[in-house]
Amino acid sequence: MAQMFRHLIVAVLAGTTLNAHTAQDAAPVPVTFNISVRGQRVGQEYVTLTRTADGWLISSRGAQEGPANFTIGRFEAAYSADWQPRTLVAEAQSSGQLMTLTSTFTATTATNDLMQAGQKTTTTHAVSARTVVLPNNFFGAYEAMAARLATSGVGAVIPVYVAPQAEITGTVMTITPQRVQTPDSTVELRHFSLSMKNPGGVLTIDVSIDARGRLARVAVPAAGIVVLRNDLSNVMTRDATYQNDADKPVFIPALGFSLAATTTAPPATTPGQRWPAVVLIGSYGPADRDETVAGIPIFGQLSGQLAKAGFFVVRYDKRGVGQSGGRSESAALQDYADDALSVVDWLRKRKDIDPARIALVGYAEGGASALIAGRRAGKKVAALGLIATPGQTGREITLAQQQHALDLSPDTPEQKRAKVQLQMRILDAVVKGTGWEGIPPQLQRAADTLWFKSWIEFDPAAVMRKLNQPVMIVQGSLDTLIPPANADRLEALSAGRKSKAAPLTKKVLLPGINHLLAPAATGEVAEYPSLTVKTISPDVAASLVAWLHVVMSKR
Repeated sequence: MAQMFRHLIVAVLAGTTLNAHTAQDAAPVPVTFNISVRGQRVGQEYVTLTRTADGWLISSRGAQEGPANFTIGRFEAAYSADWQPRTLVAEAQSSGQLMTLTSTFTATTATNDLMQAGQKTTTTHAVSARTVVLPNNFFGAYEAMAARLATSGVGAVIPVYVAPQAEITGTVMTITPQRVQTPDSTVELRHFSLSMKNPGGVLTIDVSIDARGRLARVAVPAAGIVVLRNDLSNVMTRDATYQNDADKPVFIPALGFSLAATTTAPPATTPGQRWPAVVLIGSYGPADRDETVAGIPIFGQLSGQLAKAGFFVVRYDKRGVGQSGGRSESAALQDYADDALSVVDWLRKRKDIDPARIALVGYAEGGASALIAGRRAGKKVAALGLIATPGQTGREITLAQQQHALDLSPDTPEQKRAKVQLQMRILDAVVKGTGWEGIPPQLQRAADTLWFKSWIEFDPAAVMRKLNQPVMIVQGSLDTLIPPANADRLEALSAGRKSKAAPLTKKVLLPGINHLLAPAATGEVAEYPSLTVKTISPDVAASLVAWLHVVMSKR
């Protein structure tokens, strides 16, 4: 039994009834769920929820591969109309060993007949009324959880019976709305985080449900288990964290793949009018088109503000992220610059865009890509906006960020010196391709990439000298990742160019604004989760708009 029921992973709200608009309208059509463990697909389960004459029936079949193969021949869980469990019948094979389980329920008891390895055992446990029955490895059983969660709120305490072992309790800790965009539609979800009080300790379970109260996703983070409904498993599915009224999804041809993007158009005015355009370039890592960090959709909000001011705005998933094609592991800063130029070329072919008034606006690392793209683009790009962009080399920024983190740490001076020395050894090895001896393999794997090499070798001074476009720098005074001194250096580099555009350089320092462009108290990364204001400062867009209108009118 320890093999079959090795995880207690379950929960639900006591004393609630299911609203008519949730699972009641579910059609008895099998739904496929894909099961993954630590990112590897290990199986599928086909789940059906049926409305019976006097209640509900959950049934499923499926198989999982791995160290212990698990095949579901039959699973049926019957509930009353108000989700009081009645019976459970389960038949499965685990690593070739047959197991059958039959459970019957009253309002206060659960009686189990278990047959495994030719041996039969019978147990009876006390349970709470309307407990949710969740035998492990039968993920279809979570349809009952979804139905109950549809009417639960934060703080709800939920009895869950892990058949045939014991009843546990769980508490709804958070409820987060989530919008997922698939190739065919947009799905509105609610994401529930539950704290489960298992005999061996507390375990977190995540459950997502759709607008009908149907199961969409189950995750056990500690075990790396994710069970995801098939329509949400498509590689072209993405989280849509923000939506403007004028947003429209598009796909833009790049170099051998397509970039998935969202356009935000200005309010309609004169027919045939050609708009100035802004391309937003995302920051470090797997940035999606909304550039959502700590619950703040930076680009989603900025797009709407720029569009209302009369600009046609494009934001896009970076290559290998969200719905975009391409591979991020083989991309350097120069490749991300090429992607931005692909968007520029696409805009220049549109009849509603003025090809002489296209600007690139890069955020953080995206500012580096914007500088490279602007240098390559020539007259195709009219202006560059740099938001929270490094003014030092990537190597200098990396070391400065490490030093800031060490200043906040409790490490001894000796420990801090050792970490700085190790970091410098890693940086040298990345550039030279040698010198990895004695460096932990996991650190080498993380650092020895095309992108990181291009990053630490990037020098904004070298790029800026060859840049011909006007440049604007927007910086938060409380940015601790890219401190304001970087904006000062960018301003000096831009204004010192021999280009005719040099006098059009402008810098705006926003007081009380952090790296996420939001109001903050300290600006430290540790403060991000506790930020009460989840909107970017309107001064970011206002500054860009005023400057862009000036410099673009001169073209």
